[in-house]
Amino acid sequence: MALDRVRAAGAEYGDIRFLDSRIESMSGEDGRIARVQDNRDRGFGVRVLYGGAWGFAASAIVSAEEVPQVVDLAVEIAKGSASLARDRIVLAAEPVHRDRIVTPRRVDPFAISLDRKAELLLDTMAALHREPGIVRSHAALWARRDEKLFASTEGAHLTFDLLAVQGEFGATAAHDGRFGTRSFNTPHLRLGYELIEDARFLDHAPRIAVEAVEKVRAPAIDPGVYDLVLDGEHLALTIHESCGHPSELDRALGYEANYAGTSFLTPDRLGNFKYGSEQVNLVADNTEIGTLAATGYDDDGVACQRWDIVRGGTFVGYCTNREVAGAIGEGRSRGSNRADGWGAVPMVRIANIGLIPGTGSPEDLIAGIDRGIYIEGHGSYSIDQRRYNFQFGGDAFWLIENGRRAHMLRDVVYHGITPQFWGSCDGVAGPGFRVRHGFITCGKGQPGQSGWMSHPASPARFRRIQVIRG
Repeated sequence: MALDRVRAAGAEYGDIRFLDSRIESMSGEDGRIARVQDNRDRGFGVRVLYGGAWGFAASAIVSAEEVPQVVDLAVEIAKGSASLARDRIVLAAEPVHRDRIVTPRRVDPFAISLDRKAELLLDTMAALHREPGIVRSHAALWARRDEKLFASTEGAHLTFDLLAVQGEFGATAAHDGRFGTRSFNTPHLRLGYELIEDARFLDHAPRIAVEAVEKVRAPAIDPGVYDLVLDGEHLALTIHESCGHPSELDRALGYEANYAGTSFLTPDRLGNFKYGSEQVNLVADNTEIGTLAATGYDDDGVACQRWDIVRGGTFVGYCTNREVAGAIGEGRSRGSNRADGWGAVPMVRIANIGLIPGTGSPEDLIAGIDRGIYIEGHGSYSIDQRRYNFQFGGDAFWLIENGRRAHMLRDVVYHGITPQFWGSCDGVAGPGFRVRHGFITCGKGQPGQSGWMSHPASPARFRRIQVIRG
């Protein structure tokens, strides 16, 4: 009915997305359950392309009476936009897909009782507090299910049952007027509750507590130039900010500038810009099962794909949607158009961009360093509006001396310029050490939306990086 109404209005294209989302979260602080939330959100959005311009309208009222009103509003907005548009939007071609996507899960997290989840969090926090010196603790579990229908005037008809799960905990130690926190996180992945069970919180809690105490008592870094080995979780953020955002084609074209800036990877650099060393191969893969952007199809109805972003150190690819793919001469979108809900317009989003593994182990990388730093996890960060100059902290730091980890450090921040930094990479550990961390809060757009993507990586080594105290 909705799509027939779009066609009858004379639009060249239209689609409708129904979305029913459930999000459950539980968190604890200092040995008690502090918060339990179980939220439901449902509605639909209609997108219309008329006269080469977009119109979009949405509603939380899902009824036979509401749908035609929302369609008519989207058509009216598109007609108004067309009257002002200087350039016509032309969508890249895509085969018509009719499919159902169910992301993998062995254990439904919504079938696990709240009592059982609370017991895990309470036992984890109790284990953290057994270490003398721990003054604060936290632990949390999270799960989301999205049931979605996408249909378009081209004939696409896609249904989705998308699940994602995550868990975390942390311990804070105090010493000499300072606090230091060490964290443990599972990645957000499109799996079931087995992700939490396999993470073995209670096995890791004693180590995290010991490291929190060592961290707060550790000496501050002496600023200088160091060789770095960065673990996969840490690299996920570095990849996201210094490669992911710059490779969004709408940002590179200047269409997205107000929220977090544009990109130094402009189209004239495609295929000829030296982004990193020969060791650096960054691949976008929205087909890897379990990763956040592996949803089968994007919100253009385009099938998920795998392609190169950086090959042998050279920048060779962008993340695109059907609207902007033609701007760089590509006949098909890369399937990176996603919205964060039924009431949001889809836009170009970072794909699952990961660093291709090399060979050997993290210890092999460390063995090649006389004096350096090993960094795990996420900390503070900043990056300029073109994604060029940056600085990153971390969750835990170890001094490397004579090829071995010596002791922990604190207050470590490194900074650099994106192509110089990636140009200093001279080693990536093998596939056995690859992890798949990612983000569900990647901000973009006005009004702002949260994007989801994973960034797999093995630990990697970078030579002569400027480190400061921060």
